[in-house]
Amino acid sequence: MSSFQLYFKLGLQHILDIQGFDHILFVLALCAVYVARDWKKILILVTAFTIGHSLTLALATFNVIQIRADVIEFLIPVTIAITALLTIFKPKPNSGKGIQANYLLAIFFGLIHGLGFSNYLKELLGKETSIWQPLLAFNIGLEVGQIVIVASFLLLTSLVNLAGVNRKEWTLIVSAFVLGIACMLMLETKFW
Repeated sequence: MSSFQLYFKLGLQHILDIQGFDHILFVLALCAVYVARDWKKILILVTAFTIGHSLTLALATFNVIQIRADVIEFLIPVTIAITALLTIFKPKPNSGKGIQANYLLAIFFGLIHGLGFSNYLKELLGKETSIWQPLLAFNIGLEVGQIVIVASFLLLTSLVNLAGVNRKEWTLIVSAFVLGIACMLMLETKFW
């Protein structure tokens, strides 16, 4: 297996791993208000998250930034809770043409999530002669994994809508579920 394939697979596993379900929860909170016909908006949204994630992952790998791991482990569920709360109180996506606040939040929260995996990836990349290709492969794997999550969620949302569940109620159910788990994670990871 080539180095690119190895790190692509690692990025894919990182997002799809049930042990690291925080990313899955975050993506669900981001997508809860959307339906299948909104796939372009969702793709931009998860790509914005990947950009933020990639940026801090690279900066931490190069030792440009360093933040205590326990603080980051607490902030990750905080970002999930904020995203879920915003979805609960604003259950319809903005239909305007400009840059929406949720895209900026996705980038900003991606910055925080990227720091969460940086120490482990830094150890792995320390064995590489050049880290650019593995870092790119990891982030492409991460993006593909997010697309798998989004596609699965949109399929489930379509089935739920076909079953007669109101879209607003479904959004609130998903967001409340994500918020509840995020609150539990915050309590488990508090650093004070």
